[in-house]
Amino acid sequence: MEFIFSVLRVLHIIGGFVSLFVFWVPIVTKKGGKLHYTFGWIYVYGMIVVAISAFYMGFYRIFLDHSSTKEIISFSWFLIFISILSSAAAYYGLRVLRNKNRKKKHTHLLDLSYPILLLISGIAISIYGFIHEIPLLSWFPIVGFFLGITQLSYWLQKPTRKMHWWFEHFAGMLACCISTITAFVVFGAPRLLNIESVSIILWFLPTIIITPLIIGLSIYYGRKFNKP
Repeated sequence: MEFIFSVLRVLHIIGGFVSLFVFWVPIVTKKGGKLHYTFGWIYVYGMIVVAISAFYMGFYRIFLDHSSTKEIISFSWFLIFISILSSAAAYYGLRVLRNKNRKKKHTHLLDLSYPILLLISGIAISIYGFIHEIPLLSWFPIVGFFLGITQLSYWLQKPTRKMHWWFEHFAGMLACCISTITAFVVFGAPRLLNIESVSIILWFLPTIIITPLIIGLSIYYGRKFNKP
């Protein structure tokens, strides 16, 4: 088990850095172009590695490693939640493209199960954080709660605007970027800078910056694709 943990930790670091370095390319390049497509998939594959390894490492520290301290267990729950958030957001961003021609509500079991899991885990981790007075676990999972609600709302309603899948695709992928950068700020940056922790404001900075970007892009493309 310890060997598997060590291997997955290395893969997690590699996948995390790959995702961190390439996530901006699909954002700034021509949508639907070769660079957008190629680097988009590199980012997705990197996040698959990150999500799977993060979930295992969090599970291992909580349930299998009896030497884990309270602090390690708390951060392990955050690691598990980040794995759910990132994979759910990336999966959603891909599935809306696959179902872009739908004309009615969508009830595919897995497509509904992921946002439900995100919703439930967000509530559960937030409650855990408030009980143990951990600000990061108390407030950050609210992002997952709202993402879960938003995704369920999209799937269970008939599309009403043109290019609806376009908006949901970049919203899902940018939400995945939030988890990528947040995880780096919480776990990676303190280790690289050799400091114990960073300000809680920095923990929420990716959400504070990227959420208005999602809203702004939604308004911009909404006006572009849905002109009177």
